[in-house]
Amino acid sequence: MENSAGTSLLEGQVHPDSPQASPGTTIQKCLVILPACNESDPISHIIKQIQSYAPSVEILVINCHPPNGSADRVKQFASFGKTVHLMNRPYTNGPCSDYSYKDAFESAILHGYDAVVEMSADLSHDPADIPKLLNALDDGVDLAVGSRYLHGVRVLNWPQSRLWISSLGGWCIRLLSGLSMTDPTSGFKAIRCRVLEKLDWQKFTAQGYAFKFEFHFFAWQAGFKIVEVPIVFTERGEGNSKMSAQIALEAAKRLLQLAVRRVFP
Repeated sequence: MENSAGTSLLEGQVHPDSPQASPGTTIQKCLVILPACNESDPISHIIKQIQSYAPSVEILVINCHPPNGSADRVKQFASFGKTVHLMNRPYTNGPCSDYSYKDAFESAILHGYDAVVEMSADLSHDPADIPKLLNALDDGVDLAVGSRYLHGVRVLNWPQSRLWISSLGGWCIRLLSGLSMTDPTSGFKAIRCRVLEKLDWQKFTAQGYAFKFEFHFFAWQAGFKIVEVPIVFTERGEGNSKMSAQIALEAAKRLLQLAVRRVFP
């Protein structure tokens, strides 16, 4: 780095050597990871909101886009280098992708964090929900996932067509992968770092949208305990969507591969 109420528990497959959560182990040191793709303007706002709603966490901004002002805005914070950090990811690696989180995960493990929170920097995820996710980890689970569809639909500013596409995608993922999650493509979650340490990252191949459900699938197969926590998702007020035909095709292909792996792990 440059310097339970309303939840739904998904039990992992049972293996003789399955890792078990440690009840009562509270999160002492947490890193919130924000990939700054296009969002040069909201980045300052969301950092301030995170500091307000979750003052004990630290923040890592992944700057993975050609110069757009994000890095300069991060460096203007008085807490930069203390509780606000910056990771510059060369644009030669390609545009910011969900797989960029892997670099941040490695950094979190290296610097001794107990947990990380993965969320969007485009204002679609509410920083006020961070404490709810961390409380779920404190209750003893390994992975707390913010769900847009637990106990009803909680999505604002989406057209009906996009809501149907998202719901259909989730249904296909549940059917083919075996994940019994209401929102398997959620990008808002809290993860114990012990999960990141135990996963076999050589199995991960997705670079875009598919990384979301790929991560949930391998965590589930490894026997980790996953809980879903209801959140409100608001369509991005700034920035541009990363979804494309190529990313959608990759997601469909990866889902079929995971369906096979479900039968032949």
